[in-house]
Amino acid sequence: MGFIRRLRVTQRAMESAMLGVSPRDLIRNVDIRRRTRVTDIAQRVAKLKWQWAGHILQRKYGCWGPKARRR
Repeated sequence: MGFIRRLRVTQRAMESAMLGVSPRDLIRNVDIRRRTRVTDIAQRVAKLKWQWAGHILQRKYGCWGPKARRR
């Protein structure tokens, strides 16, 4: 199983536990997500990945972090 899939499964399990829903209730994941009003973890990870890339691109070329400068 991929990392993103594991995160999605875990998120769905937590949302179901928050609502007190069991798999026997046969409620769709979309309905559970609508009730909890939580964004999908895969979308959140993708958004943060692009934000980090933009943050890194704003650095000046050859700029070292503080830990690398100490050595």
